[in-house]
Amino acid sequence: MAHEREVTVAKLAAQEAGALALDFQRKGVAAEVKADESPVTAADRACEQLIVKLISEHFPDDGILGEEGASRAPANGRKWIIDPIDGTKDFVRGIPLWAVLIALERDGELIAAAAYSPGQSLLLHAGKGMGAFANERPIRISGRTDLSQAVLSFNGFNKIGVKRFAERVIPWVQQFWAVRSLGGAVDAMLLAQGQADVWIEPNAQPWDLAPLKLIVEEAGGKFAAFDGQNTIYGGNAYACTPALEKYVLQLLNLS
Repeated sequence: MAHEREVTVAKLAAQEAGALALDFQRKGVAAEVKADESPVTAADRACEQLIVKLISEHFPDDGILGEEGASRAPANGRKWIIDPIDGTKDFVRGIPLWAVLIALERDGELIAAAAYSPGQSLLLHAGKGMGAFANERPIRISGRTDLSQAVLSFNGFNKIGVKRFAERVIPWVQQFWAVRSLGGAVDAMLLAQGQADVWIEPNAQPWDLAPLKLIVEEAGGKFAAFDGQNTIYGGNAYACTPALEKYVLQLLNLS
């Protein structure tokens, strides 16, 4: 099947990095502050190195874009996008809501993805045209059509990306059955499994979004940046069940 080998390598790398990160977390690890004021640990760096090494062994001509600085220009139009620990603040505090994120982009299109949350023993993966899976079981987004019965996952209320719709956000979220804010990757993973129905991410980098976009879309969901473009490079994102997208567009003033 197309992309099957790439998906297998993404899953393996995510699981191996997740196991390494979990060892770091159990022993305790301190965070440093990067130039953009986000935290980084020795675990982030070690896990990124592990992932890059494994990918390079299987696909030496592929490019690399890693959150912690790993970078290699592709020789073939293919680029692996890596976030070794998405949710470093949770990781440092011992909260289990963090994930290893790995995706492969070919000529601008995502074709393979893995998102692994070791603290939940949860591995999601997807391949372009192959569907989405959680621990090898097929997953689909929910069929919710009514906000009063829907779960909203909204990450980063305290981030600058919320400013564009700050005056509308409280009345808007009050329409939902429940509102959660568990962390970007975990929220998107819930959406893909049908356990949440709308996900809002006001501030994000490509490595925060790449595997989640493919997993959500292969599970039947909608994904876009706040300007409506179907991209991981917009600096923000939303994802949702198709029937609820019109409400998201109302929040973003795109409808």
